[in-house]
Amino acid sequence: MKKTLFNENWIFRKDGTDSEKLITLPHDAMFFEKRDPNALSKDAGAFFNIGTYTYEKKAKVDAKHAVLEFDGVYKDAKVYLNDELKKEYHYGYAPFVVELGSLKKDDVIKVACGIKDGPDSRWYPGAGIYRDVNLYTSDEDEYIGVWDVKVSTLDYKTGLIKVKTGNPKAEFEITFKGEIVAKGQGDDVDLIIDNAKLWCAEEPNLYEIKVTVGNDTVSDHFGIRQIECNRNGLFVNGKNTLLKGGCIHHDNGLLGSATYYKSEYRRVKTLKDAGFNAIRSAHNPTSKHLLNACDELGIYVMDEAWDMWFHKKNKADYGGKLWRENHEEDLRNMVNRDFNHPSVIMYSLGNEVSEPAKKEGVEAIKQMRELFHSIDKNRLVTGGFNLMIIFNSSKGKGIYDEEGGMNSDTNQLNGMNSTMFNMIASFIGPSMNKSANSKKADVIVSPGLDELDICGYNYGSGRYPLDAKLHPDRVTFGSETFPYTIDENWEYAKSIPQNVGDFMWTAWDYIGENGIGTWAYDKSGAGFSKPYPWWLSDAGAFDIIGTPNAEAFWASAAWDALERPMITIQPINHDRKPYKAIWRGSNGIASYSWKNCDGKKAVVEVFFHCDHVELYQNSKKIASKKPKGSRTIFKIKYAPGTLEAVAFDAAGNEIARNALNSAKDAKLSLSPEEKEIRVNDIVYIGVNIADDNGVVECNDDRKVAVSVENGELLAFGSANPRTEEDVHSGEYSTYYGKALAIVKATKAGEIKVTAKAGSQQCQTAVKAV
Repeated sequence: MKKTLFNENWIFRKDGTDSEKLITLPHDAMFFEKRDPNALSKDAGAFFNIGTYTYEKKAKVDAKHAVLEFDGVYKDAKVYLNDELKKEYHYGYAPFVVELGSLKKDDVIKVACGIKDGPDSRWYPGAGIYRDVNLYTSDEDEYIGVWDVKVSTLDYKTGLIKVKTGNPKAEFEITFKGEIVAKGQGDDVDLIIDNAKLWCAEEPNLYEIKVTVGNDTVSDHFGIRQIECNRNGLFVNGKNTLLKGGCIHHDNGLLGSATYYKSEYRRVKTLKDAGFNAIRSAHNPTSKHLLNACDELGIYVMDEAWDMWFHKKNKADYGGKLWRENHEEDLRNMVNRDFNHPSVIMYSLGNEVSEPAKKEGVEAIKQMRELFHSIDKNRLVTGGFNLMIIFNSSKGKGIYDEEGGMNSDTNQLNGMNSTMFNMIASFIGPSMNKSANSKKADVIVSPGLDELDICGYNYGSGRYPLDAKLHPDRVTFGSETFPYTIDENWEYAKSIPQNVGDFMWTAWDYIGENGIGTWAYDKSGAGFSKPYPWWLSDAGAFDIIGTPNAEAFWASAAWDALERPMITIQPINHDRKPYKAIWRGSNGIASYSWKNCDGKKAVVEVFFHCDHVELYQNSKKIASKKPKGSRTIFKIKYAPGTLEAVAFDAAGNEIARNALNSAKDAKLSLSPEEKEIRVNDIVYIGVNIADDNGVVECNDDRKVAVSVENGELLAFGSANPRTEEDVHSGEYSTYYGKALAIVKATKAGEIKVTAKAGSQQCQTAVKAV
């Protein structure tokens, strides 16, 4: 079938209003709603108001057969063709296809969706058609279906693959970097790729397959790679592999949940450059754009299905009846879409569900694992299971079930909900890692775990050495961990063969779950549930605009991914100690430029594996200390200039050094990440308070106005987790000296971007081709 991107010229309106707007997808309708302290989304949804919406578009093409592919519509989507309901799909994160039948140019496609009630999610979900839509058309009597082409590796050593096309008349050719390496015909064909170039994180080699039936051609990419696990570890193409992972939510920061390929690629590349080799899509199927980026750049993916099963975690979420009736279709769609993505090595059945405490939950794991493997035998099935939740549920201290959570039949909270659990977890902290270490807990959690191919533990690292003795054939990994336990967790991965890695919470900041990781300097940030106008979790190793902080360097150091020591300073432009959230181990940032802070006490952290670190302030040695794990902490008095860290081995030999400088005459500046982009693509532009050497001043924030000529300003904002400023207004204040503009090229030519702050003004240009 012919594939056409179906994103342009949709007529959008919010239900209950008369106003209409012509838009281009992706479109997060919720992100344009007003934020309100009384919003039904509450703090978990960043106080955005909710709504339901309608999208309409004319087909503008005649076709004998037509199919729509939606990568994600949030939520309760109803798809109509000329007012005839063609498909109803409730889950807001999974992809789905709609068979339209024949199509005429003037036919109208309508999509109704949105959020009717709240709270709906434990984080910011967004709403509307927030991912791409593709239209597939054919005038042939026989054609290739949207997800029919599937390529799997049978033997990586010989390059033996299996090609399924869905049509016995299909002809196909396989190319590598434009050169044809194989041809074939049929629906189910085994063939050998001579001298196969294998796919892995270190060498992400991709092949392309083109399948033809009549005049129709379908193409896709794939990688030749094999995944195995046993008591000796996780193996990719026979190579023992450890997962250096991070969890990410689905939103794209200043764009809301709207999903652009450039955004996903930028995030994946940033993580890859920092030493990550794995991503967990928490807690839902990720976008096709992100998977494509992971395929290209070389990142392993734990692709997760849901955050709930039989029982709701929030009043209006997908759990209960909807999940029971639709979860098998969700799984089929997820696996069929993701089948050819070599980056996907594991499918996760869900996150922190309590159901495995009971027989019905264990049976559900078995049934879902069998369903996964009936479609795809070449990937592992796992889950992000919190063993404390499962154990407590078995004792009648249920979380998210009839005994203590949301009753699916009455929609009433009988006891503890997700917010209450997170509050308790914030008090317990790292001790949660040992909460299921008892023999009684092992008896309860083992039946469910034994149904998995590989076991993901959320905050359960205490079980790693125990399981290695009690269950030597059980392969485990940290599916969710505190970021500041990275040194300990990585030692487990290196020393216990059955433990194969770690996914920190979280790799990248996200919208909602307000302030879960904030170190706050005023009383509004003292509690777990942060009030309006908080809007970010403030929990990422990278902030919402992609700036690394102490936890990013901490992980890189633990993995020995640093060439030189990285220095961070905990913010010193405050007069009190911070209220510390448990999901963050440091709020340090890589800056030594703190205007008007001379003489203030500063906490300096140096991240690097070495015997000891010497610290120099303006060329004077002021301290020497040994690290704990991969972090060395110093307490100094701030003096502007240069701060330098020098790392030494045990013999006193210098290994590496690094320095931070204070800004000199910092002013408003613009720094586009690319100088040339394609029409309809987007570009990220740093808007900073910095000197001529690019050194950012952290204590001279200003409100900036940004305007764009010959392009569209999609968003402009900063990483400030507590603000009432609007990313769509064109005006926003920098935060610790930084902000970010996201601009779309709407036509060919030069895009001019101007920034103003008080009497200062600067300009930059990006070429669109």
